[in-house]
Amino acid sequence: QVQLVESGGGLVQAGGSLRLSCATSGRSFSTYTMAWFRQAPGKEREFVSAISRGGGSSSYADSVNGRFTISRDNAKNTVYLQMNSRKPKDTAVYYCAATQGQYYSSRRSALEYDYWGQGTQVTVSS
Repeated sequence: QVQLVESGGGLVQAGGSLRLSCATSGRSFSTYTMAWFRQAPGKEREFVSAISRGGGSSSYADSVNGRFTISRDNAKNTVYLQMNSRKPKDTAVYYCAATQGQYYSSRRSALEYDYWGQGTQVTVSS
């Protein structure tokens, strides 16, 4: 199993930048496909981005494509989400997720991920 701990959330003004981190436990981080999801109040959890085990492939939701960048450092057992050009609609709790399943660009359902962090709140003020 793997344990996930997100950090880096907070309050940011619209247009600003923020980087989220997700630190993981265990020795097999490089065998996990990693992803970020988010959930706004009263809404379902939605896919944000995912990255392959080696970091060579990634995918994004249309709503964040071009503004957010996912990356990972397998030596540090950490995955990141760089968020630029923030918008108020980006306000949500952001969750890190992991699966040992193979990465593919259409793996975007929360049901396809087995491990979850506790979430970190991101609030974007207008």
